[in-house]
Amino acid sequence: MRLISASDCQAALDHETLIGRLRDAFRRGASLPPPAVYEMPRVAEPPARLTLSPAWYGERAAGLGIATAIPGNPSRDLPVHMATYLLLDGRSGAPRALIDGAMLHLRAAAARSALAASYLARPDSDRLLMLGAGDLAAHLVPAFAEVRPIRNVLVWDRRPEEARRLARGLDRRRLKVEATEDLAGALAGADIVCSTVEEAIVPGAALQAGQHLDLAGGAKPERRQTDDEAIRRARVFVDSREAATQLADLANPLASGLLVLEDIAADLSELARGERAGRRFYRQITLFKAAGTALEDLAAAQLAWERA
Repeated sequence: MRLISASDCQAALDHETLIGRLRDAFRRGASLPPPAVYEMPRVAEPPARLTLSPAWYGERAAGLGIATAIPGNPSRDLPVHMATYLLLDGRSGAPRALIDGAMLHLRAAAARSALAASYLARPDSDRLLMLGAGDLAAHLVPAFAEVRPIRNVLVWDRRPEEARRLARGLDRRRLKVEATEDLAGALAGADIVCSTVEEAIVPGAALQAGQHLDLAGGAKPERRQTDDEAIRRARVFVDSREAATQLADLANPLASGLLVLEDIAADLSELARGERAGRRFYRQITLFKAAGTALEDLAAAQLAWERA
């Protein structure tokens, strides 16, 4: 069994190849039982949580995502959330690899958003606005640049120093990345808007004709990343209907009647198979809501194992 560290995982999962692998995975499909979530009581701190997320494609490969959320970890100088991925041989069940789950998920999530943009963003999109400067944002920017001719990137964060830090780290000769504190102006000028924050800071009224809005996911599923007006104005797409409709950005409009299930134009499997169309016309506003599925991590884990 191979042990694949975070750095090895990142090196193995280049964006171009991983996006193609995810396209194939969504086209093919996989068995995705519901995740099992367990509460682990603690004596002197809040309960911890253990989440197990299995997936497999026939006898080819199987995997299990193992994630923990330990509220007391900051007092131990450890992160609250940690993850490991166990990849298995699909036929024999023999373990193939134990992979750093956090890096695996970051690379898979970035590739998922880029895959969606390949169907939903205008082909000439060259201006990206990244909302949030956390760990995922650093992977999303180059992933979008693989599928669209991104040349100019603005990064906005509630902590301007974090936006500047990320911009410095990503700035390249062919990819100009700058921090901004002018959120309204940045929204008005972007072709693709990607949000990794959980606050509803993307007002639907500010969306411009032809924009693509990618809601890459906040940390809290009960918090919204945009408002009802965005749902009303955009053509809505998801990675998984079952998962994405449990999150507040879609669950709330569904509950109020603003949105019905038939209004969701397609999921990534339908787009990858060519069963439903993505962007229909140049000035259309598209919105992609991602919840994350175990299929993505399994596809990424298989690729990491092949290349490690």
